[in-house]
Amino acid sequence: MPRNKKKHAAEQSNDLSDDETSNDNASTYSCHSETQLGDGGGPNGSVESSEPGESAGVEKYEEKLLQAIENASDKAQQTRINAFQTINEVLVHHYIPDFLEDRKVTVMDAVEKSLRRGKGVEQSWAARIIPLLVIQIEALEDIVELVTVLKPVLLSTVQDGSAAYDARAKCCAALGLLCFVGVDDLGEILPLMKVLHSIFAGSFLKGDNSPSGASSEAGALHSAALSAWSLLLTLLPPGEFVALLGGCAGAGVVPSVRQLVGMMQSPILEVRMVAGETLALMFELGRHHDDEFLEEELPDLIEATQKLATDAHKYRAKRDRKVQRATFRDVLRYLEEDISPEISIKFGRQLLVLDTWAIHHQYTCLRTALGFGMNVHLAENAFVREVLQLGPKVDEPRRPYRSEKAEQRFINAAAFKARTISRGKNRDKRSFALN
Repeated sequence: MPRNKKKHAAEQSNDLSDDETSNDNASTYSCHSETQLGDGGGPNGSVESSEPGESAGVEKYEEKLLQAIENASDKAQQTRINAFQTINEVLVHHYIPDFLEDRKVTVMDAVEKSLRRGKGVEQSWAARIIPLLVIQIEALEDIVELVTVLKPVLLSTVQDGSAAYDARAKCCAALGLLCFVGVDDLGEILPLMKVLHSIFAGSFLKGDNSPSGASSEAGALHSAALSAWSLLLTLLPPGEFVALLGGCAGAGVVPSVRQLVGMMQSPILEVRMVAGETLALMFELGRHHDDEFLEEELPDLIEATQKLATDAHKYRAKRDRKVQRATFRDVLRYLEEDISPEISIKFGRQLLVLDTWAIHHQYTCLRTALGFGMNVHLAENAFVREVLQLGPKVDEPRRPYRSEKAEQRFINAAAFKARTISRGKNRDKRSFALN
C-alpha cells in the first residue's frame, strides 16, 4: 500500500502502553506495558513541556539513538550489532519521523553495508531496521529512495543459500513490508512474489506426498516468505488474482490450493498456521470476484482443516495444539459459512476491529515489525492508522508525570494540615464553652 503523496503533519508521540497480550481462546486483545526509554516527547525529539521527567526522558532516548546511529558504521561487528539493537528499540517505542528526517540516509547506508558484508546475526538485526524505517518515514520520495537502495540487497540476501536462515527470514519480512508500502506497480510486485514462492516451496509435499523434512530453521524461513507473499497478495485486485490462479501467467507466482494444503501437513506449527491463513485470504480475495470461487476444491480443503481444528496429538506441545485449533476453527468457519473472525484490539481509549482476513494479515505483519511498540504506533503513526482504517489521530488525555503527582500530593498534604489545625482550634473553643 504505497504512501499518499501528501506528507502527513508531524504528530506528538505519547507514552501509551505498548505491550500486547492475548488470550488464545478470546477474540479481544488487550494491550499494555511500559515504554523503557523515557517518557516521550514531540516526534522530532523536541520537548513541549518544561517538566523535568519528560525532558530527561526525551534527551535520554535522543542521545541514545544518535550514539547508536554513529556506532552502526563502526569497524567492530559486535558494536554494529549493539547499535542496530538500540536503533530497533528506540524506533519501536517512539514515533519520530521528524527526528529521522536528517538521519535516514546515514541509517540506510549502515543497513545496506551490513546486509552486503555482514553475516548471520548482523544481517538479521540490520534487516529488522528496514520495516521500522519505512513505517516511520513520511515523504514519498524518501520511501522511493529506500526501495531503490534496499530492495536489490534484500533480494540478494533472500536468495543466498549460504546466508543464515534467520537472516534470510528477516529479509523476507523486510522485503514484503518495504514493497507493500513503497511499490504499487504489478510489474514489480509479481516478480517479487515469484521469488518468495520459490522459497516457501521448500515446505510443499515431497514427490511421494509425504510432508517436507525441512528443519525448524528452514521452516521459519518458509513461513516468513509465505507471510510476506500473503502481504503482497492483499495488494492485488481480485480479478487479477483469479486470472493468475487460473492461467499460465500465475505459474510459479501463485501456489495451488493442493500445495498449500500440503504445507498444512508440515511438522512446524508456524508453517501450518500461515498456510491455513493464506488459504483463507486467497478464498476471501477470490470470492470478492466470484461467489463460487474454487468450489470444487472445498471438500478436500475442509476435511484437512477439520483435522487441524480438532487435532489432539499428544506429541505436539499443549500450547501449540491450543493455538493451532483456535486458528483453524476460524479458517474452517470461514470456508464453510463465509464468516470471517472478528477480533477487537483495545489501545488507550480506542478500539481496532479486524473483520477481514486481509486486514488481519496486514495487522499481523505490522505487529511482527513493531513488537511491544504496536500501541504507540496505533495511536500516533499516520501510516499505520491509514492501513488499519483508524482515521486521523485522536488526542488522548495526557497522563500526569511524577513531578506533577508529587506536587499535587504536597498541596493535598498542606491543605490537610491546615484543615486539621483549624478544626483543632474550633474543638478547643467548644470544650471551653461547655465547661
